[in-house]
Parts: sequence; structure tokens; C-alpha cells
Amino acid sequence: MLNIAVKAARRAGNLIHRAADNLDHLTVTKKSHADYVSEVDRAAERIIIETLLEAYPGHAILAEESGTQGQSEYVWIIDPLDGTTNFLHGVPQYAVSIGLQHNGVLTQSVVYDPTKNDLFTATRGRGAFLNDKRIRVSKRKEMIDSLIGTGFPYTRFEHMDAYMAIFRELMQKSAGLRRPGAASLDLAWTAAGRYDGFFETGLKPWDIAAGALLISEAGGIVTDLAGNQDYLASGHVCAGNPHIHEQLLQVIGPHLTPGLKG
Repeated sequence: MLNIAVKAARRAGNLIHRAADNLDHLTVTKKSHADYVSEVDRAAERIIIETLLEAYPGHAILAEESGTQGQSEYVWIIDPLDGTTNFLHGVPQYAVSIGLQHNGVLTQSVVYDPTKNDLFTATRGRGAFLNDKRIRVSKRKEMIDSLIGTGFPYTRFEHMDAYMAIFRELMQKSAGLRRPGAASLDLAWTAAGRYDGFFETGLKPWDIAAGALLISEAGGIVTDLAGNQDYLASGHVCAGNPHIHEQLLQVIGPHLTPGLKG
């Protein structure tokens, strides 16, 4: 199944990479505040779904642009172009994200960065890889030495005050924070040890699924902001190596509002 997901991700990535040279000619629709979809998102999603269903016609789909298709114990969770805003502005930080759930458990993961030809993959119980090389989360133990990834709220602002309080405290307690703008890649980078930890609010399942399995298979931990396993449902994520994940929860905990607890 992983090979088919890789095939789908590379096909979509090739389309996205070609389209990046013709940004001025794309048709773009605004879904909501700071949330855009282009013809490239839709075309990439079609390629992914066609590739997956050709191999597994009985499987179900949960995709960002086309929603839910079918019912099955196997569900592919797809973001065809995570980081659309970056893509539309020519910022080379975006990815194809494909995860597979079997009976509600994440089992396969692909995050593909077409600008760098970086392919992150994981299969449950078999480890996580970047371009066929095994990856592990970082070994840093102290927050003050750690680089933390995050994503600013951009469509939902009801948790802005809590987020800014967390951000302000982490600025003083870490080695730095980064916000490149594609959550699937942020999670993949955490799995590869580029970040020591990551947190964000208001994400969707397709932003999280593939990256979450990468981190767990790389020896890290992924939870919601309260330390529970409801991150796919809530969209609130805290991840990192075991030491930094625990310290992130300690920073985040005092700032949690009811809506951020799960």
C-alpha cells in the first residue's frame, strides 16, 4: 500500500512542480479568509484519488477538496497541496500529504516535498524514512536548546489570545520558533529531527494524519494540546521528541481554554 501512496504522491508532485512555473495563469478561488484553492489543488487531488482507487477500488477517501467518498475500514486521508498560500506566492514550502487509516488506526504515511524531491514515508511498526534513509526525532532534552515549529492561526481566531500567550512564553524558553506554513512538512521535519517540537491549533485531519505517523514511527510523540490522542478530531496538535513534547505540554497547559482541551 505504501508503494501505491508514493506513486500517487509523486504523480501529484510532478503536476504541482510544473504548475509552479505558471502561477500567473492559475484559476484561484477563495474558500474563506486566508484559505485558497487553485485548479492545481483540485487536479492534484484527482490524480491521487484515481491512483489510489485504481489499486484499491473498495477503499474510502477523506480529501481536502472533495470531502468523503465511500465507506470502508480503509480510509485514505489526503491533502493534495498543503501550503497552497505559499505555492501561490512562489514560496517553495508545500507538500503532498497522504495517510491511510485502517479501522481508525494510522498505518501508512507519505509526505512529499516536490521542490526538494524529499519523500518522507512510514509504515506502522517499520519506522520512518526520508528518501529511503531511516530518520529519528532529535535527542535534545532541554527546551532552551530546542527549535520549535508552529503555525499561526489564519482562519479561526477564537483561540488567538491563548495561542499568543503560548508563543510569547516559548519565545523566551526555546532557542527559536519557526512558521514556514505547511503543517505536514512541519510534522515531517519534526520526525527527521530538524525541529525538536511542534504545536498548532485549528488543523484538519488531512494536515495531520501522515505527519503524525511519521513522528510516532521516528520515536516521537503526538497528542493534542492537553496530552490526549484526540488530535485528528480537535485539530490541535503537540508533537516532538519525548523530552520536548513533555516540556511543550507544560508550557501550553496553563494557557489552555476549554476549546483547546480537546
